[in-house]
Amino acid sequence: MSDNNRLQAPGAPAETHQVFNQSVPLEDYNLFSGDTALKEGLARHGAGWAREEVLAFGALCGRRECWEWGFLANEYRPQFRSHDRQGFRVDEVRYHDAYHQLMRQALGAGLHSAPWLAPGAGAHVARAARYYCQAQVESGHGCPVTMTFAAVPTLGLTPAVAESWLPRVLANDYDPRNLHHSEKSAVTIGMGMTEKQGGSDVRSNTTRAEPLVSAHSGPGARYTLWGHKWFTSAPMCDAFLMLAQAPGGLSCFLVPRWREDGGKNPVQVQRLKNKMGNVSNASSEIELRDAEGWMVGEEGRGVAAIIEMVAMTRFDCMIGSAAAQRQCVVQALNHCRGRSAFGRSLDQQPLMRNVLADLQLEVEGSLALMLRMGEALDRSLSPGSDTHERHLLRLGLPTGKYWICKRTPHLAYEAMECLGGNGVIEDFLTARLYRDAPINAIWEGSGNVQALDMLRALERSPVVLDAWLAELASEQGADRRLDQAIARLRKDFADDDQREYRARYLVDQLALTMQAALLVRSGNVAVAEAFIASRLAGEGGSSVGSLPRGVDTEALMRRADPLQD
Repeated sequence: MSDNNRLQAPGAPAETHQVFNQSVPLEDYNLFSGDTALKEGLARHGAGWAREEVLAFGALCGRRECWEWGFLANEYRPQFRSHDRQGFRVDEVRYHDAYHQLMRQALGAGLHSAPWLAPGAGAHVARAARYYCQAQVESGHGCPVTMTFAAVPTLGLTPAVAESWLPRVLANDYDPRNLHHSEKSAVTIGMGMTEKQGGSDVRSNTTRAEPLVSAHSGPGARYTLWGHKWFTSAPMCDAFLMLAQAPGGLSCFLVPRWREDGGKNPVQVQRLKNKMGNVSNASSEIELRDAEGWMVGEEGRGVAAIIEMVAMTRFDCMIGSAAAQRQCVVQALNHCRGRSAFGRSLDQQPLMRNVLADLQLEVEGSLALMLRMGEALDRSLSPGSDTHERHLLRLGLPTGKYWICKRTPHLAYEAMECLGGNGVIEDFLTARLYRDAPINAIWEGSGNVQALDMLRALERSPVVLDAWLAELASEQGADRRLDQAIARLRKDFADDDQREYRARYLVDQLALTMQAALLVRSGNVAVAEAFIASRLAGEGGSSVGSLPRGVDTEALMRRADPLQD
């Protein structure tokens, strides 16, 4: 038998090589216990009491099974059925069971309800920490979780609506069945604001609403709605908060998927959007054809009503993007520890250490700003709320949403590059992290909208800047370069010339100085020194991995290590 025939003989080994120099998938680890920055931040911002709770949830999120749910929910995209087999309109979106498992875990843990059911010191911070863990696994299912969470303050504006809906909204359970909401013990809430002719400019909305009975109008009254919504995510939610033009002006309505009489409400899905990322989250176009809805808040005050919800969704965008940053760094570090080149593991090579340390610095700043805003939420919503915290939050939500979400896509790319060719393969988490990264920066108000909202806050209440500067002043004197940055910030905001043109620059400086001050306050000298040198003092380059000499890269990489305890 020839050598060629021998190689092709039945039962002959097919291997041509050994598989080596590949990293081991990162699974079955605790997303909280190995996150030094998160553990420190939880205690620093008033939620140390929740440590064991977050620890247990971090272990739940780190299970191999949970990571597999994330991959499956994205591989098997939601599928839309407009009609059933008999021809009846059903407007049903079907998801892979993995999506439902992620939703069940999130809602069962109260990621939509905990701070509302048990408000108090650290409640929003503790909830943010757990959301931060689950968002690292998969981001798409977070949309309905966030919307349900964020709807609570808006629903509370109208007692009749709140009494009917909040008990089921706040239930720590998940029921995906396509049933009338009255047959469920737990429901989810979506939102439909955007129309074709105006995204963030909701006052240009053309959807109209008329009272069902002309003698009964106003908060809590039933209306009929006609119109079109260009983006409505999670269309299987049980009800949606929507804006429509009522006789008295733009107003907010709760529009269920089912009518009061038990029939299907004509909230008709036209199609699902073919998005580049966030694909496990079905986003749809819908038409309202004489759909029933209940007015929430005062007539003509729809923007004021919905802004209660938008504030919370923007906070969750900060959490979700910070979580994506964290998982990007974790994936990059894990790969570099398991991969060698030119005789050394990648994580021991000076230039790669510079890159990994720089990525971790970004996470440190994002997490510090996000958790501080969580603390501000807790303090501003507590009885006898702190005016300073309310003012800080008013400037901090658009600033944090703008900065953290905008920085994430570039960080995701840099992390993906650390994996080389593997990084762009869909079997690896970095590819999905990269595709998902722009979503939070665009949704809930893109970069320009956030920057202009920051200016609007200043124009309406200049004291919000005073609160920001007072927060920074508590760290003045700790570092000369930080002092100089704060002085520049004061000068920049004292200059009224072309403020709108300069708005992005201004919000950049707000974010950077606050991040630096918070990292100084945290007490870790290595982190604060590296952040100030590279971000404020310009001692490094503009690209990732151009930290100046003298930075303690070893300390930063230890903090990034997901397997430390």
